Amino acid sequence: MKKLDREFYNRDSVLVARELLGKVLVHEIEGQRLAVKIIEAEAYMGVEDKAAHSYGGKRTPRVEIMYGDPGYAYMFLIYGMYCCFNVVTREKGTPQAVLIRAAEPLEGFQWMAQQRYGKPYEELSKSQLKGFTNGPGKLCKALSLDRSHNGIDLCGDQIYLEEGTGENFHIIATKRVGIDYAEEAKDYLWRFYIEGRL
Repeated sequence: MKKLDREFYNRDSVLVARELLGKVLVHEIEGQRLAVKIIEAEAYMGVEDKAAHSYGGKRTPRVEIMYGDPGYAYMFLIYGMYCCFNVVTREKGTPQAVLIRAAEPLEGFQWMAQQRYGKPYEELSKSQLKGFTNGPGKLCKALSLDRSHNGIDLCGDQIYLEEGTGENFHIIATKRVGIDYAEEAKDYLWRFYIEGRL
């Protein structure tokens, strides 16, 4: 499948978030190809978005990667323990990003099962299968993504995104998760998911 190029990411985060649904996130690690289909994503619109880490032009070492070129990974921790994988969007100097919230496993099931649960994929319970990669922290753990990948070029050969199969699906737009502090921004319909897949 064709890799997404820099121009794909060099657009408005809301548009990129919608269009990332159905795309394939790949991590090449230790001779393994781990791949998942993105089914849920959230847009963060930068300086004017009260839910964004870069709101108001905030610029710290943590968020600096968002001020750079599009098509790079922005990794951060939530609750001091769970990594979140984000795609930097828009041109240099406009700090927007898209959080990948959930995905469906496609390749590398055994590796991901060991990372998530420490046992073979065949031994996972129904609840473990349901919760395999259905949250940003779970997704990162399954794909062995952590803060060491912050700033990695998503147009490279280690972590990248592919076009996907072009399947037809219906997209639901709704409120983002866990941002009650963000005043009016908490009500923006900037979270997108594939209907019937969560």
